[in-house]
Amino acid sequence: MSHRKLLALALAALTPPAFAVAPGSPAPDFKGTDSNGVQHTLSEYRGKYVVLEWANFGCPYDRKHYLSGNMENLQKEWTARGVIWLSVISSAPGEQGYVTPSEENTYLKTIHAAPTAALLDPTSTIARLYEAKTTPHIFVIDPTGKLIYQGAIDNKPTTDLTDIKGADNYLNDALNAAMAGKPVAVESTRPYGCSVKYAH
Repeated sequence: MSHRKLLALALAALTPPAFAVAPGSPAPDFKGTDSNGVQHTLSEYRGKYVVLEWANFGCPYDRKHYLSGNMENLQKEWTARGVIWLSVISSAPGEQGYVTPSEENTYLKTIHAAPTAALLDPTSTIARLYEAKTTPHIFVIDPTGKLIYQGAIDNKPTTDLTDIKGADNYLNDALNAAMAGKPVAVESTRPYGCSVKYAH
């Protein structure tokens, strides 16, 4: 093997993997059905901010944000300000976190969650478009359809409920900055949580 090829291979190994959707680029359109049987597309929400939140009620990292009331409060706060919040459940049938529409609706009601809709993605089609890695994994899309943030919900990658207080919430930071006409300071972080249980 030539020196040049070896150098190229070495550089490739050192280069961090590219994001499926790089911040600043158009977010891929998708079609998904929610827990009430209603179909949603990203393109229908052009002109609004959109949050995609990958969810799995059995994941302890996800439960941290729901049992504390943090995720529900964020959903209520931002949807009241006109943001479209789509929780996405991409666990395949037979995998941990898979839910039927009625199970999801019961869960949402029990914990007083308030997303605009919960999209059921048992074939993991939407997850593959975005290369969603963990639950939670957050994507924020601006009114032009451009991705402005992707990654962790905050800077405390633990399952400890007490860590929510005092955490830097990247989701809030991105929306507050963008809505004020300011650049988003942190556009991408490493998501933390349980792996998305993809369909094979």
